[in-house]
Amino acid sequence: MKKIGFLSFGHWTPSPHSATRSAAEVLTQSIELAVAAEELGADGAYVRVHHFARQLASPFPLLAAMGARTRSIELGTAVIDMRYENPFYMAEDAGAADLISGGRLQLGLSRGSPEQVIDGWRHFGHEPIAGETDAEMGRRHAQVFHQLLKGEGFAQPNPRPMFPNPPGLLRLEPHSEGLRDRIWWGAGSNATAVWAAQQGMNLQSSTLKDDETGEAFHIQQAKQIRAYRAAWKEAGHTREPRVSVSRSIFPLLDDRDRDYFGRGGREQDQVGFIDERTRAIFGRGYTGEPETLIEQLRGDEGIAEADTLLLTIPNQLGVDYCAHVIEGVLKHVAPALGWR
Repeated sequence: MKKIGFLSFGHWTPSPHSATRSAAEVLTQSIELAVAAEELGADGAYVRVHHFARQLASPFPLLAAMGARTRSIELGTAVIDMRYENPFYMAEDAGAADLISGGRLQLGLSRGSPEQVIDGWRHFGHEPIAGETDAEMGRRHAQVFHQLLKGEGFAQPNPRPMFPNPPGLLRLEPHSEGLRDRIWWGAGSNATAVWAAQQGMNLQSSTLKDDETGEAFHIQQAKQIRAYRAAWKEAGHTREPRVSVSRSIFPLLDDRDRDYFGRGGREQDQVGFIDERTRAIFGRGYTGEPETLIEQLRGDEGIAEADTLLLTIPNQLGVDYCAHVIEGVLKHVAPALGWR
């Protein structure tokens, strides 16, 4: 059995061929798709966060709105670039959104990926400390945020406050109990997956990771997940961790599907460089008749190792079509694979 949700990058473009032509449309449709996915029986509604782009960028107002409109579906990010974040302000926003949703947030964080502008985090007021890389700064911000979610007091109260204080050191408010166990790290390498386990964070592994062995993507991803679970056990954490992977899966069920995806797509892994030093492997997508997809997905070792699967959806095709894709996987693919 697996939890199955969707992941939206939230693209919008002022094109007559797009169902999301403005930021307002992609925001409202993200809420509507979360409602539709919950009605279909999906387990999660996740959004990506990118800055300086025509994509979703500020997750917490959106997550709060999704939480107010839904009742049971998990609401999350995959992922928030922590190079851009003030962990103190983020802890307050996350606490508020989680309380509005009734404790359903699943927040994926990461050190970040190549962005639209050079060192965009500098425009947000963040600078690595001496001798620190921007990736290390992102991990440091994540550690501070994770620590703040313990809800422990750390700030000295004013002896003459505007309002009465509880005794002792003060913490950030609002605090949402349990949110700390629902923080995930988006790991791009085996080493950062092990780091996430040591920190006590759940693991998000997408369709992109460092090409560390030259093997097929799904095999490398499975090895990454096993390394994470071994490190979690060695760290002595008392709860069971969660692990998610994301995939593009499109069952061909009607003429619309065949028009959009019937000519095939990226059915093979791709290898390239995400910067001048990092060789990366990008995992294949899956498109075909349900019977074909079932056989192909049965051999995906990365999915087999995970407890949660996030379906990347083509959000610019609109809510109804994205809901159709989700329903196609839930009804025509997942049961045959034992995911449902």
